[in-house]
Amino acid sequence: MSVFPRIRLPWVGSVVLLGAAFALSGPARAAVTEEQFDLPVEVIDGYGKRIAQPIRVTVFSDPANPRPAPVLVLGHGRAAEAQDRANFGRGRFTVASRFFVQRGFIVAVPTRIGYGVSGGEDVEDSGRCDDRRYGPPYAAAAQQLLQTLTAVRRRPDAAQDRAVLLGQSFGGAAVLGAAALHPPGVQAVINFAGGGGGNPKTSPGRPCSPQRMERLLASYGQEVRVPSLWLYAENDQYWGPALPHAWFDAYRAAGGRAEFVQFPPQGEDGHSTFARFPQTWQPVVGAWLDRIGFAAPAGGRTAAPPPRSEEPAAHE
Repeated sequence: MSVFPRIRLPWVGSVVLLGAAFALSGPARAAVTEEQFDLPVEVIDGYGKRIAQPIRVTVFSDPANPRPAPVLVLGHGRAAEAQDRANFGRGRFTVASRFFVQRGFIVAVPTRIGYGVSGGEDVEDSGRCDDRRYGPPYAAAAQQLLQTLTAVRRRPDAAQDRAVLLGQSFGGAAVLGAAALHPPGVQAVINFAGGGGGNPKTSPGRPCSPQRMERLLASYGQEVRVPSLWLYAENDQYWGPALPHAWFDAYRAAGGRAEFVQFPPQGEDGHSTFARFPQTWQPVVGAWLDRIGFAAPAGGRTAAPPPRSEEPAAHE
């Protein structure tokens, strides 16, 4: 049973669950609010079936930040096993979300259809390993990300024309697909270890149908006109060290604006860098955001992150 009180907020029409505020450490202290709401979404899966159901969205914000605040939508990855997707719980990425709130964002983390508290069918099934149809699953994920952005922009404290899409693993490719749809006000994309078809247990470094993923990312590169940052680790057990470079080169060759960062090995599997090694990526992402016009608020707080977040890292 949830311990969150149920209320209604004016910026979204569905039931909202409010969590207790938590404090940031640093020279100034302020409460960061964590909220949940159920958002009705509609997608089409890879077999042409239309699916409509609510998903749970978690929102982090700081009332002390300048308003209206830019919005950052954060897309999670995909576990290889159905049971792991069912046990996903609720997408939060607390450490990363706190970091972006410190930089002035309202952060929204949707738990997509087929995962944890949202439940539902697996709308991201892409077929056999040797015959992956990547387009429809990423389109379904992209639609949920953009519907989340639309809902959060109804908040009176949210900017209508300043947003960033960030995704990890499956979510990294999905945010590029979302940006390819030219959503108004989305000004940047961060692809963290993006890709699909990987399974470090059965085929480490050798994902399914990687050339098809390359073609999909190239098709996104033809459409996306905003800058993107791609971040991978050398010891990514889902994709290996070489495929991310090939995918990035295809995206750039197709016209996409992007920068590539490959970190040295992080732990046993660099695919978990986003969740487990924030001290590695936060300075890089912070500097990039400064450079493209998303500087942190003046006098912004700094917080020392814990060594890892509570999020499961074994997601493609």
